[in-house]
Amino acid sequence: QVQVVESGGGLVQAGGSLRLSCVASGRTFSYEAMGWFRQAPGKEREFVAAIGWSGGTTLYADSVKGRFTISREYAKSTQYLQMNSLKPEDTAVYSCAAGGWGRRPRDYNYWGQGTQVTVSS
Repeated sequence: QVQVVESGGGLVQAGGSLRLSCVASGRTFSYEAMGWFRQAPGKEREFVAAIGWSGGTTLYADSVKGRFTISREYAKSTQYLQMNSLKPEDTAVYSCAAGGWGRRPRDYNYWGQGTQVTVSS
């Protein structure tokens, strides 16, 4: 059974940093892309970042480019999202996605439960 588990969320002041982690298990995602999405209250789930299996290809939403960095251990089912210069508008539940590629939620087959990130002003 596939499990996708995120960790690292929390409460931080504006301008601060957090690092999210995601581990996928139950099958290998070593040669598949992984991604991060977020959903704020009352809003649709939106794309944040994605990374190819080798880590050599990355995608970012314009809203986080230059502040967030996605990474993964080479050919492993673990990925990270380093979030710097956080803003109150980054407040959301952040979810890890695996087994797909792209900027749309439907591009991925497996999802974690999400981890809350709250940025205070």
